[in-house]
This record gives sequence, C-alpha cells and structure tokens, in this order.
Amino acid sequence: MAEKEKKEEKKIIVDEDWKAEARKEKEILAAQEEAEKKKTPEEKQARGPLPQGNFAALISMLTTQALFALGLLQVKGQEKREPDLELGKYNIDMLEILEEKTKGNLTKEEETVLANTLNELRMGYVKVAE
Repeated sequence: MAEKEKKEEKKIIVDEDWKAEARKEKEILAAQEEAEKKKTPEEKQARGPLPQGNFAALISMLTTQALFALGLLQVKGQEKREPDLELGKYNIDMLEILEEKTKGNLTKEEETVLANTLNELRMGYVKVAE
C-alpha cells in the first residue's frame, strides 16, 4: 500500500529556467531605472520648454477649456463627447470676471483679444445650447 501512495503522490518539478529569466528581466529593469536616474533634467523633459506665462496664455487656457466643454474642440482619436454647457458657461464666466477685474489695467491689444474671445465663446455657447 505504501508503494501505491508513492505512485499517486504528485511530483513537484522545479523549473530553473523561469528563475533565470525572471532574474534577467529584473536586471534589465534595474539597468533601465539606473540609466533614467542618470539623465539630466533636459534629457528627461520630452515636451520642450513651456512658453512664457502672460495674459494671452491665460486667456488661451480658459478659452481652450470652454471650447472642450462645449464640444467645439475635440482631441484627435478620442470619441466625441456630449457638450457640458454648465462647465462651458463656467469658463466663459471666468473670462468675464477677468475682463471686469482687469478693466483699465490691460493694453489695448489685450482688451481686444479678451473681448473678441468672449464674443466668439458666447456665440459658440448659444449655437451649442440650441
């Protein structure tokens, strides 16, 4: 009967190949991490330098947010999203507050850009809301 139990007993086979493969992968990952740490900040920055922050950039940022919210601007390759009128109106309101609070402190060019941007966004909002 002892012989029968030995035959029925499952054998554990230890495969040393997977251990060696896992060890190699771990070494490769460690080498890649080490190489990444040695890179200078310029090498790590793949997007390039950011533009100088100014009033026009602030207007552009809020405008882009409004256009995305209204569905008037889409990211290539992403499926079309439904307009979010509330979020679009919020971003337009933010630009209106900016216009109100900076009145008399902007250059003529900055005033014109802000006024034209607000007019375009308002027209876009009305078009989407209909």
